[in-house]
Amino acid sequence: MSKLKIGDTAPAINSFDQNNELITLEQFKGKKVVLYFYPKDMTPGCTVQSCNLRDNYQELLAKGYVVLGCSVDSPKRHVKFIDKYDLPFSLISDEAKKVVEDYGVWGLKKFMGREYMGISRTTFVINEKGAIEDIISKVDTKEHTKQIITD
Repeated sequence: MSKLKIGDTAPAINSFDQNNELITLEQFKGKKVVLYFYPKDMTPGCTVQSCNLRDNYQELLAKGYVVLGCSVDSPKRHVKFIDKYDLPFSLISDEAKKVVEDYGVWGLKKFMGREYMGISRTTFVINEKGAIEDIISKVDTKEHTKQIITD
């Protein structure tokens, strides 16, 4: 769904996290960023994916990664999700759908014969210079960290 390609400069982010703190991609220059887009807090697949990243967080940090999740849920809902599952990273609240549209992950989805607009589960790995290093569009929620750390 995303028109972005490996090697492209990652679109800017100016959005707020669960604590209403401004998150920008610029503040992570010099670090590798795992930016994962997921459909909805507290749903089964999103919980499994987020907990896989939580369980492997120290390994991701050791390899120089910053982890950021993003959905269109409210900051309040993100706080509940983080508290319930003890997530150690920030979740961007993109209620205005600016980030999801800039990254091309918002669009028409089909589920059980129903069509609706939503987020296509996708992870972008962004290098220290702000370029997209990898795009994971077929996310394995149970083994997501292994998809990110490929060495």
